[in-house]
Amino acid sequence: MAQKRKNTPSSSNKNSDPHIVVIGGGTGIHGLLRGLKKYTDNITAIVTMMDSGGSSGRLRDEFGHLPPGDSRQALVALTNDDRSLLILRQLFNYRFAKGEGLEGHSFGNLFLTALTEVTGGADKAIAQAGRILGIKGKVMPVTLTSSNLVARLEDGSEIVGETNIDVRKEKVNIPIDYVYLDPKAYAYAPAIEEIAKADIVVLGPGDLYTSIIPNLLVDGIAEAINFSKAKKVYACNLMTKHGESDNFKASDFIREIHNYLEDGSIDYAILNKSSFPEKILKRYSKELAFPVESDLAECEKMAKNILVKDLVIQGTLIRHDEGKLARLIINIASRK
Repeated sequence: MAQKRKNTPSSSNKNSDPHIVVIGGGTGIHGLLRGLKKYTDNITAIVTMMDSGGSSGRLRDEFGHLPPGDSRQALVALTNDDRSLLILRQLFNYRFAKGEGLEGHSFGNLFLTALTEVTGGADKAIAQAGRILGIKGKVMPVTLTSSNLVARLEDGSEIVGETNIDVRKEKVNIPIDYVYLDPKAYAYAPAIEEIAKADIVVLGPGDLYTSIIPNLLVDGIAEAINFSKAKKVYACNLMTKHGESDNFKASDFIREIHNYLEDGSIDYAILNKSSFPEKILKRYSKELAFPVESDLAECEKMAKNILVKDLVIQGTLIRHDEGKLARLIINIASRK
């Protein structure tokens, strides 16, 4: 009698696996990509290029190149798990704790900056770094335009710079009215091509105004998503963020995205049903961050399918379980 095969991730086959495009930035895209690479290498990560602080911001100011941080995170996430490449992944994540001019910089950011100097473009540098790291799939910038993210607040004032919006120190209690790019940014042509070929396009998880919407503001990206025949999926945040999405429910996140995409264009919205230990919530409440309420009735008016799942990994931080979220995306991609 034949033995039953265990349920293990399928071996990658670029010709038969669904083509998955993930659009976003920060830790959200990092976690999802880590999960997806266990199932397929037919992945394209299109990353936000608006970072203005920390190591990325310093390098952007000093060299005039696009900030490397989000692309570095995506490259590290997709690095092949072969033991021989482990040291390279560790190097890309290494951050200098001392050294004049070096303190605070990550090795990966410095490497990508140097590669940009050598190759003559951020896109070429990211592609070359992908080859060096032996990544599964592809990573590419959403734009090659050097642009600033600007938030217009409801009182008419503005905040310039992704980091200043992300970690607001002034007028924190005044909601964001909308965000825009200055100057106007134009889509990286290969990113448009990847969206056109995709079987599934995933937005999120990630900060709404600083990781997801900046991509939709790049001229050509929202249009490409609207025209694409791919399934469109939005993975909603688990927590609100003070100064960015205070008091937002899940429907508010979807509504904001629909300011850039056609109404009803989201085929699947993934919401959370997990509860969180009180001890962890106390830590977040000090930062005025709270669980996002899954208001199903409102969400059902805006997305064709609502999936409410327990997708949280238990730990000291509130994070999506990358394995569970990836399996759900793979399952959606395989649906007829």
